Amino acid sequence: MVDPTSVFLVPPVPGLDTRRVTADMLWRALEGPLQSPWLTVHDVGRSRQHRPLRTITFGEGPTDLLLWSQMHGDEATATRALADIVEFFAARDDLELHRRLRQHLRITMLPMLNPDGAQAHQRETADGIDLNRDAARLASPEARALAEVRKRLQPAFGFNLHDQDVRRRAGPDGDQVAFAFLAPPVDVHDTWAPVRARARQLVATIAAAALEALPNKVARWSEEYEPRAFGECFQRAGTSTVLIETGALPDDPEKERLRTHLSALFLTAFDRIADGSWEQTDPAVYHGLPLNHAVLHDLHLTGGTAVVDGREAPADIALLFDDPVARQGPRLAELGDLGEATALENVDCAGKWVSITPQEKRSPGTVAPEDPVHVEIRHRPDGPVMAEY
Repeated sequence: MVDPTSVFLVPPVPGLDTRRVTADMLWRALEGPLQSPWLTVHDVGRSRQHRPLRTITFGEGPTDLLLWSQMHGDEATATRALADIVEFFAARDDLELHRRLRQHLRITMLPMLNPDGAQAHQRETADGIDLNRDAARLASPEARALAEVRKRLQPAFGFNLHDQDVRRRAGPDGDQVAFAFLAPPVDVHDTWAPVRARARQLVATIAAAALEALPNKVARWSEEYEPRAFGECFQRAGTSTVLIETGALPDDPEKERLRTHLSALFLTAFDRIADGSWEQTDPAVYHGLPLNHAVLHDLHLTGGTAVVDGREAPADIALLFDDPVARQGPRLAELGDLGEATALENVDCAGKWVSITPQEKRSPGTVAPEDPVHVEIRHRPDGPVMAEY
C-alpha cells in the first residue's frame, strides 16, 4: 500500500487551491506537466459551449483504468487530486512505483467532463442537464464523449468521482464523512454479478486504506438503483466501476487536506491493481462500512439560555451555514426544543447565554428561521464572548 504521508514527492499543482476550478484554470495549471513524454493528451469532444473535453493517459500496461471528474461542474476536489497525480506521473519516473504502474496499467483520466458547468459553478451542463442522469439517453455532447471513451478503451475499472453534500455522518453516530464509496448496482434486485463483485472488492481495498488515515470518517453511499447513472450503465457494460464521493473535514475550508488524501487513495488503488493484491481484500470490508447518514443541521447549541433582543428563554439553537464546508454564513434553522433533530456538530451550552442577532431585520426585535444571524456564547449575559458564529 502507498503510504499517504509519502505520496507527494512533488508539491501539489499550484493554481488549483480553491474549491472552484474552471477548465481554463485546470489546463493552465497542467501546461508544464503535460509536456512530459510519459503523458498523452487527446481531445475527445467539445462541450455544448465548445470547450474542449480532453483525456490524459499514462502507462502502456495491459489493464485499462478510466477516471472521470467534475461531471458536476461545482464538484472539483477530484479534479485537483487528478491534477496532482498528473504531476506525479510527469515528474517522478525515478520511482519504482512509477515504473510498476506504467508497466502494468494504462490509466486514462478525463478530469473535466463538464467545463460549462464548471465555468458557471453549477452542477448541470449549460443546457441544464445533470450528466449523471444522461448515461442512458446520451442527449448531451459531454455524456456522449464519456461513453465513447469507455467503449473505445473497454477499461477493466472505472472511477466515477464526485463531491457529496457535506451534511453526512458515517452512520448515525459517526463523524462527518470524508469519503463515501459505492459499487453501483446493476439492477433493481441488488444482484452481485461478477463485474459488480470486482468493483466491490476494489472499493473494499480503497476504503480500507481510507479508514487507516481517517477512521470513523468513511461511509457507504446509498445502493438505490439509478438506471440513468453512469456508474450503473458502465457496470452493466462490463467495466467494474467504483463511486468515490468526497465530503469534508473540519478546518479544511478549501478541501486541501482531502485533496491530499484522495491522491493517496488513487495511488494506493493503482498500486493494488498493478500487483493484483486488490483481489486479496476481504469484500466484507465493503459491507461493514456504515451508511452515509444525512443530518438536518450544521450546528446545534443546546441547553443554554437563548437571548433575542434582550429577551431570554431556555431554548436550543440550530444553525445552517451558507457555506457548510468553510462554516461561513450562519442562518437560523430552528429555535426551541430540537428533540430528535440531528447535526454535524453539537455544542453543550448548559449554564451559558447564547445571543442571537439577526443580520437582516425583517421586523425590529424579531428573528425567524432562514434569517442570517450572528451568534455569541457567554458564561454570563454581560460577560466576554467565549465563541461566536
